[in-house]
Amino acid sequence: MNNVIYLFLRRLRVPLITLIVVYSISVLGFVLIPGEDDQGNVYRMDFFHAVYFVSFMGSTIGFGEIPYEFTSAQRMWTLFCIYATVIAWLYGIGTTLALIQEPVFGRMMRRRSFTADVRQMNEPFYLICGYGVTGSVVVRQLARRDIRVVVVDINQDKIDALEMDELPVSVSALCADASLPDVLDAAGLQHPKCIGIMALTNHDQVNLSISIASKLLNPERMVISRTESDITSANLKSFGTDLVVDPFRTYAQYLSLAAHAPYMHLVYDWIHNPFHRPLSSVYQRTKGRWIICGHGRFGRALYRDFDESDVELTVLDIDAEKIKDLPHQVTGVGTEAVTLMEAGIMDAVGIVAGTNNDADNLSIMMTARELNPKLLTVVRQNIHANSLVFKNSRADFIMEPGRIIANRILAHVKSPLVPIFIEEMRDKFDDVWAHTLINRMSSVVGDRELDSWAYTVGEKETPAFMEAKRQGFELTLSLFFKDPHNRKKNLHAFPLMLKRGDFIDMLPGELDELQEGDEVLICGLNKSNRRMQWTVNNYNVLHYVITGNDASNSLLSRFLQKNK
Repeated sequence: MNNVIYLFLRRLRVPLITLIVVYSISVLGFVLIPGEDDQGNVYRMDFFHAVYFVSFMGSTIGFGEIPYEFTSAQRMWTLFCIYATVIAWLYGIGTTLALIQEPVFGRMMRRRSFTADVRQMNEPFYLICGYGVTGSVVVRQLARRDIRVVVVDINQDKIDALEMDELPVSVSALCADASLPDVLDAAGLQHPKCIGIMALTNHDQVNLSISIASKLLNPERMVISRTESDITSANLKSFGTDLVVDPFRTYAQYLSLAAHAPYMHLVYDWIHNPFHRPLSSVYQRTKGRWIICGHGRFGRALYRDFDESDVELTVLDIDAEKIKDLPHQVTGVGTEAVTLMEAGIMDAVGIVAGTNNDADNLSIMMTARELNPKLLTVVRQNIHANSLVFKNSRADFIMEPGRIIANRILAHVKSPLVPIFIEEMRDKFDDVWAHTLINRMSSVVGDRELDSWAYTVGEKETPAFMEAKRQGFELTLSLFFKDPHNRKKNLHAFPLMLKRGDFIDMLPGELDELQEGDEVLICGLNKSNRRMQWTVNNYNVLHYVITGNDASNSLLSRFLQKNK
């Protein structure tokens, strides 16, 4: 606010001085120039009447000559004052309008309004820095869950796009450099309702600056950051960033599952992706040789994960130095049929077009498909503006970093238990187990979106359960899944994992007894989560779910129970 007033006064300094000088000279002239009263005597106007007359004369209202009719000298001076005051006012008004239209003044006013909006927030919210592909997906998904967000982006066009989006909740947005600590502070970094900060810009150094500032200004606040550099990733993890998402590493893990465990890959996809693949899309012919075109960060991450899964690999890259130590390698881009034939395209089961050039990736995929129509194709999309072309490319998998990061972040926001579940599934279970799980998921949600959420049994998240325990009731997992409208029906959801300290139980039975501190990961339809919230928070609802009776102690309730 002080900056706005300072700028206003500084820019209007000359017009204000001009007005003051013109009005002062005008008043002084009327005081000094002699006039005549109604008796013909010499009369000199006092300061009060001079100020009064100049005030309405300068505003061109014109109430007439006061207190007596003017002499010719007074009228000559009045004529001069009229032009002087009108010119002074036009100068002042013009300068004011020019100031209001200046971009810097508009930015300062928007910043002031934004800061006031954030300060008045009384609901939990996330601070999201960067409204690109990743940021827009995260904002939309959080808004669908009625979670408030605050957005900061350095590009005004992106802020304008956000304001044009039809979101179910109001979003406060500011065009500013999020790497500056004062911008983060104004955006609510230290606000008591701020849940966490997401550094989602396209620049690793900016994301690093945001994460460092967040951890220094508010160490307890959750910080999530994206990165496309191994060095930046290690740096972010070194000072305790809660989640560091590398799109290349994340997608490599996702794709390696498709290569050796297709049903496990579908489980991963259903949990992470709002628009998951149908059950019929599972790929059976995935065991065999894979060709990776491009040995950059994406190619190296894929090679590492595929190699750990004992997948046969051939790597193509135009830089022979990068791949000289690999057992199966071919020098070339992969856009030529000769290079692909040398790499063994005819007996390969899949190809990954993973260069940093979209045109090359599409060319590789089209050439490979002509040579081997049964090939499983994975193509990397680097530029979001090319989405229409890639959507119509008929590729089996499209690797778009922005959406991969968004889905990974949203899974973490739903529950930190999701990564633990995925890791346990990959390490301790086979594809047959995953096949059974995906069938169960399909029977619960069908073609609708599978959601996931978690509860920690305790006073904070399940107060009704704690009250029931004090009343002597036995707590079992099945209580989560009873419909609070009709206890004889079950909700469209089931438990994925029960975590008790270091002990993890995958797909626990619904009759398992609950203890305080247990963490339960659940999947199902989102509306089931909303109904579940009634059960875990309202003891009367939980009492009905357990016994079939209302737990209300009101006079009317006791009277009805007695008559019953």
